[in-house]
Amino acid sequence: MMRIYMDNAATTRVTEPVFEAMKPYYMDIFGNPSSVHSFGREARKAVEEARRQVARALGCESREIYFTGCGTESDNWAIRGAVLNNKNGRKKIVTTTIEHHAVLHTVEQLEKEGYTAVYVNVDEDGIVKMDEMKKAIDENTALVTVMAANNEIGTIQPIEEIARLAHEAGALFHTDAVQAIGSVKIDVKAMEIDMLSLSGHKFHAPKGVGALYIRNGLRIQPFVRGGAQERAQRAGTENLASIVGLGKAIELANADIDGHNKKLTEMRDHMISEILARIPETRLNGHPEKRLPGNVNVSIRYIEGESLLLSLDLKGIAASSGSACTSGSLDPSHVLLAIGLPHEIAHGSLRLSLSEENTMDEVDHVIGELVAIVERLRAMSPLYNG
Repeated sequence: MMRIYMDNAATTRVTEPVFEAMKPYYMDIFGNPSSVHSFGREARKAVEEARRQVARALGCESREIYFTGCGTESDNWAIRGAVLNNKNGRKKIVTTTIEHHAVLHTVEQLEKEGYTAVYVNVDEDGIVKMDEMKKAIDENTALVTVMAANNEIGTIQPIEEIARLAHEAGALFHTDAVQAIGSVKIDVKAMEIDMLSLSGHKFHAPKGVGALYIRNGLRIQPFVRGGAQERAQRAGTENLASIVGLGKAIELANADIDGHNKKLTEMRDHMISEILARIPETRLNGHPEKRLPGNVNVSIRYIEGESLLLSLDLKGIAASSGSACTSGSLDPSHVLLAIGLPHEIAHGSLRLSLSEENTMDEVDHVIGELVAIVERLRAMSPLYNG
């Protein structure tokens, strides 16, 4: 049986070049980067090279990159650190209804601590309603946080325009770019981004390492205290090998981003057109063009998403119904509800997320298996009359 992995939005495989770059830092170059002896200096050199690799990928200075444990930590640090360090008395946070829970739950906690939040709606394609955004951002706004690309439906947001609106009102702008890195060209200076979160395991680096870009001159409160690591802003001994892997992976991801996106877009568009043509009463979720090149998200009526995923898994196909961070929840995706899907349709949604390691033959195989599975499941449904 073929085993096909199409859940790359949840996590990606560590590729051979990344793993080879990491290997020496487990057994040979293993010193603590904070130590002053030669073992520590070798480790520190590797950390700083990885910092430069991340900075080059984002168009910033290496001193503006801080390594973290994951994208969730980076989101928490950026939002809480910026808001709690606000010196002008502003108490308002503006975000959207389709953010990752790392952002939404952090904002909700700040609301309990006396801050005000505005959740801007999106249209049926998942694009932020800019008229609402303009009304939401005012002289009381401390921070605007909007994801660069949605992790479930793949919609790419106009973050450059939103950043300008934030700055015109004197507010800071943060973007969760966890799903965008490696697929969306980002220049933090040109796009006027103050803070940006990323996570290594979304672009073939290992799990357990992320980074936060903080614009030079911007001071936010430290999130983890207890040591002088990361210029005294994020305590804790550096995850040496994983940081090296993150640097190598982001360098590779940006080396041929156009070629990478061309291949993914061809597979994505073929998969979308075939699914919509061959499976009746199916809809595409997310914008048809302004979406991540590897993202396919469809709702299939009269099908339970869990049954669909289990049936695909039995055929050796890994997919998901949305964010892996909420896979244990029985509630429908908040993103799908935000774009206007009723509960019963949102429950029957499928996300297939491709990487450059997938092939068109795999895409065709998955399409064929999906068509057969849907026919079988619908034949058992008392609601389907096709």
